[in-house]
Amino acid sequence: MTQHVKMTLNGQPIEADIEPRLLLVHFIREVANLTGTHIGCDTTSCGACTVQINGVPSKSCTLFAVQMDGEEIRTVEGMEQNGALHPLQEGFYQEHGLQCGFCTPGMLMTAEAFLREHPAPTDDEIRQAIAGNLCRCTGYVNIVKAIQHAAKHIREEQAAPVATAEVTR
Repeated sequence: MTQHVKMTLNGQPIEADIEPRLLLVHFIREVANLTGTHIGCDTTSCGACTVQINGVPSKSCTLFAVQMDGEEIRTVEGMEQNGALHPLQEGFYQEHGLQCGFCTPGMLMTAEAFLREHPAPTDDEIRQAIAGNLCRCTGYVNIVKAIQHAAKHIREEQAAPVATAEVTR
């Protein structure tokens, strides 16, 4: 028995007939063929599978895909826009915020949602925000630097004056 689902995935509509027991993480990886979302612990402990559901970071390893019918899902693949890295992706690159990279997609999804609400966070606030995402390589120092790098870049982008064209009569 299958169930028909429709959702928006990284801004694109997607629909499929799936088994009701299919987890969202498997839907993303196997049905949508987007492999940036990682499968780590299957118990919501590690955060490697974090995606955004309607803008809220959510661990996709314990959610059924059928629960997402009509919802908007965003994965790490949806971060870059028009060929440009998101400031968080650039921050992780510039500040060496990753080593093996396994936790990085979940960290990025969590951090992006956090920065929308906290544009000028302290290091402690960042550490608390990413507490549900485990990294076994870095010790978090460079991850925090990367998020601060992105926060600064985003604030500067938002503060930059918008060029306006003069209207001639």
